[in-house]
Amino acid sequence: MVKMLSMGIWLFTAQNVFAASVSPCELKGSPPPSPRLQLESVAKGFTEPLGLFHAGDGSGRVFIVEQPGTIRVLKNGRLSEKPFMDIRDRVTSGGETGLLGIAFHPKFSENHRLFVNYTSSAGGLHTVISEFKAGDNPGDNPDKADPKSERVLLTIPQPYPNHKGGNIVFGPDGYLYIGMGDGGSGNDPHGNGQNLSTLLGKMLRIDVNKKEKEKAYNVPRDNPFIGKKNAAPEIWAYGLRNPWRYSFDPVTGLLYVGDVGQNAREEIDVIRRGKNYGWNIMEGTICTPGVNPNCNKNGLELPIYDYPRSEGIAVIGGYVYRGRSIPNLCGAYVYGDYGNGRIWALRYDEKFVTGHRLLLESHRSISSFGEDEQREIYVVDHGGEVLKIVPATLP
Repeated sequence: MVKMLSMGIWLFTAQNVFAASVSPCELKGSPPPSPRLQLESVAKGFTEPLGLFHAGDGSGRVFIVEQPGTIRVLKNGRLSEKPFMDIRDRVTSGGETGLLGIAFHPKFSENHRLFVNYTSSAGGLHTVISEFKAGDNPGDNPDKADPKSERVLLTIPQPYPNHKGGNIVFGPDGYLYIGMGDGGSGNDPHGNGQNLSTLLGKMLRIDVNKKEKEKAYNVPRDNPFIGKKNAAPEIWAYGLRNPWRYSFDPVTGLLYVGDVGQNAREEIDVIRRGKNYGWNIMEGTICTPGVNPNCNKNGLELPIYDYPRSEGIAVIGGYVYRGRSIPNLCGAYVYGDYGNGRIWALRYDEKFVTGHRLLLESHRSISSFGEDEQREIYVVDHGGEVLKIVPATLP
């Protein structure tokens, strides 16, 4: 069932959690020249949209997360008037808080389970990871999730209102990956990134299909810190500052993360089992300014790519392109920057970055990228619009 790949990547072949209407494209031979691209508007009128996701159920729907606490449905180019789900009554929103991410169970078409990541201030600011049901009974509206069906899996106290992470993604192993920021403020004042006893500043990995006696989920037996003294067993990797958006490549199984920097560097990481990604010792490939300019880098996992503040101020992780409409982009990791709207393509051969170039100057406030069932990539503009990356038609 399980095959261990080099460099700490695990590939589970018994499940396919990358359900889509087309098989992923695979690059044969040397990469071709990057294509000329443009953005095509798909829908407008959203309230602070933060992400676009599909359910892998063959419906062709995409779901847009709105920061205040709603999820909208876009189907056949039309936006549903009523939200798919509305949990504004329990979401604390503003700045870097709100309804931050959703993930549909790999067998959503059968079990109707979806999961969300949001912040709440009831009893003190904290992150909530919850499960909901949608269309669970015969005759139910498939475009409506039941807000009363909430089952809380995990709550994580938050010391400050920034650096919440927010993404949740099912991996090729069927487990749920939860990216947590360091808790906020500057320079990680509580040392959360390097502290294995806290869930902040980490990539977590849990099994939502089983329950432990005292928990609403199970911890996979191959998580790297199980049985270690003063270490939380949910941790898959650590030393992260704010892993806002990340995704798995369905061909290689690699987990690409855009980890938002502080004042000096923005970075792209490939997350591997048990590795330490350096925060707050390092910011990108340099010692964190204002912490220790002569830091010890031994044992730290460096980003595969980073860039200075002169090129952008907040990296937004994207997707490895595996669609069919832009063949020249196949296998390239597409990501961007919230501050200047630039969109880049990066090629990585699992050891080195072999290519990197600017694709678009979008001039958008990119809050996220998204992917549909055809594996085509979308740009989410925090100002209220969703756009699709398409081949350029103008000369």
